Amino acid sequence: MGRILLGFNCNCFTNRYDEPEVWPRLCAEMGMRHVMFNIDLIDPYWPWETQERLCRETLESCAKHGVSIFASFGGHHGHQHYLGHPDRGVRAEALEFYKRAVRQTTLLGGRSFGTCFAIMTARCDADSALRKEIIESAIEGYHILADYAAEVGLPALAYEMTSVGRESCATFEENDYVLARCSDMAVPMRICLDMGHRNMESGGREADHLEWVRRYAAHCDVIDCQQTGLGASSHWPFTPEYNEKGVIKPAEIIGAIREASISHDILLAFEIRTPAYYPQDNTHLDGLRQSVEYWREFVDE
Repeated sequence: MGRILLGFNCNCFTNRYDEPEVWPRLCAEMGMRHVMFNIDLIDPYWPWETQERLCRETLESCAKHGVSIFASFGGHHGHQHYLGHPDRGVRAEALEFYKRAVRQTTLLGGRSFGTCFAIMTARCDADSALRKEIIESAIEGYHILADYAAEVGLPALAYEMTSVGRESCATFEENDYVLARCSDMAVPMRICLDMGHRNMESGGREADHLEWVRRYAAHCDVIDCQQTGLGASSHWPFTPEYNEKGVIKPAEIIGAIREASISHDILLAFEIRTPAYYPQDNTHLDGLRQSVEYWREFVDE
């Protein structure tokens, strides 16, 4: 049985605690040893010399504070169309951007890099032919990216399931299709789950976050961890106030992972957001600390 680890998605730190010497120290102070890096901290479009220097500083700080980079992922600034853009030229440029992110992730020692599979415009999503073209184009792009990942030494790629069809991979059927079509890539394709992502439009099992965990834990290395209600993907902290009205129960999440009988490690990565508005902005770290304390009853690594 693989281990269940607790850590941070580093978008908890972007815009507030970006410095390489700061966020690893905060992790250590909260007793956290694992993170999913976020490319908002070091933009893959920056000159490689700048990226490399900041990556080295990050690795030195992580080593000093006992923090390991488990994987890397796209962030708030990067929640764009990328391989789902309606323009082929833009999709080609997105592939080059991904290669830069793969190179960065390899230097940081992460196991995988990914982001949303193919976010589409409303027009493309509504046109079945256009939608199919974009999904197939994204699959082709990931195959090319996998060849590059194998070349530079990145063990795997990943993508995130979503809550609405326009952002792709919001149904069991489409996720099964993508994973099957990507099963012959040069490196494995992994799926990133999110406790707040569920398909409320389709309803039934796809509207149950626990069903997503049971079904895809075998293909998953990271689950974004947040407290939320059913009306949105809220990214609340696990504080008494939000635990009272939220639907995420740690024991249920752990149980769903165990049911899948995984043999690999899974990181539960806090993805918690606080409005940049007074006085909430000043409560962000306290929300993170309370979340860690709450989950430590269930996960000790």
